[in-house]
Amino acid sequence: MAIAWVQGELFSNASKAEIQQTEFYLSKFKSMQIFMSDFENYQKEMAQVAIDGEAARRIDQEDLHADKTANAVIMMEKQKWVYAQYKTISTMLLRAHSQILDEEVKQVIDIRFLQGYSRKETMLFIKWGVAHSTVDRRIKEGIRTMANVLKTMGFFEVISKEF
Repeated sequence: MAIAWVQGELFSNASKAEIQQTEFYLSKFKSMQIFMSDFENYQKEMAQVAIDGEAARRIDQEDLHADKTANAVIMMEKQKWVYAQYKTISTMLLRAHSQILDEEVKQVIDIRFLQGYSRKETMLFIKWGVAHSTVDRRIKEGIRTMANVLKTMGFFEVISKEF
């Protein structure tokens, strides 16, 4: 009995666009983490600020009159939606990171993107004597590996449907 996989590949190779998309999401990872932490810790305060503050007065600048409370509710719903999207994206990025086999590549990706350090700061964390070009190669290899894993997990299809 043979089983054929028609819709995908056993070992997926991400396209150039998917690799760039992976790098984009990795570059936003730290910001997503900060937003999620802030949302989890201060959700009630954020709702109150939206109601009390001027931000909810007019969501659209063309509105001459606006219902501040209704706009505050819309703002909170948007924040909840953004939180859910960030949660999904960051979870999948962490899962893809965990599947990098080369420990040095995994470490470089962790320092550069998951911890949010700059390229220059990442170079300082790596053991003495490693060339900058080697670190850059490890970053590219890590991004490519993660993009391949994300493709296998169906990440790009989920993201394209959501947005």
